[in-house]
Amino acid sequence: MLSREQFDSIEFDAAASGDHAAAARAMTELATTGTETVGMPRAEAFLRAGEQWLLADMPAEAVAGFRRAMTHGGPVFVDPRVPLARALFQLGRQSEAQALISRLKAEGPRDPRTCDLVAELLVDRGDLAAALDWATAGVELCLAAARQSGGSPGEDPELRLLLGLRYRIRNDLGLPEDEYDAMLDEA
Repeated sequence: MLSREQFDSIEFDAAASGDHAAAARAMTELATTGTETVGMPRAEAFLRAGEQWLLADMPAEAVAGFRRAMTHGGPVFVDPRVPLARALFQLGRQSEAQALISRLKAEGPRDPRTCDLVAELLVDRGDLAAALDWATAGVELCLAAARQSGGSPGEDPELRLLLGLRYRIRNDLGLPEDEYDAMLDEA
C-alpha cells in the first residue's frame, strides 16, 4: 500500500543522509509495485520519486518519473510538468522544456503553487521578465481566493512566498516598489 508516511520517511532519511539516489530508487519501486490509495495516488508517488532523482542530479531518471506521474494522472501536490521542465532544461532539451512552460501559460495560471515553481524555474534560467509575470499571476490568484473565501490574504503562506519572490525579481530588474511589494509588510 502506498502511503504518504512511507514516502515522507524516505524523504526524511534522504535529507539526513544525502543519498537521494537510494531514496529515488526506493520510491520508484514503491510507486511501481505498491497499491494506490486515496491518501497516496500513484501519480504523486512517481512525482515524489522524480523529485528525488532531481536531487540526486539524475535528470533523465527524473524525466521518466515525471512522465509516469503525468500518465497516471490524478491528484498531485504540483503539476508534474513544472519539475519535468526543470529536468528537461538540465538535460539540455530547452525546446521541450519551453514547450511545457508555454503550454502552462496558454492554459492560464490556475494554481499559486504552480506559479511559484514556474517563476523560480524561470529565475534559475535567467528569464526574469517571464518569472515576474508568473509570480504576479500567483499573487493575484492568492488574493482572489482570499476575497472569494472572505479570509485575510495574510493567512496564506503561499502568498508570502510569492510576494517575496516577486519582490526579489523586481529588485533584480531595477523596478520601483509597487502595491504588491508594499504588501510584504502586511503579509
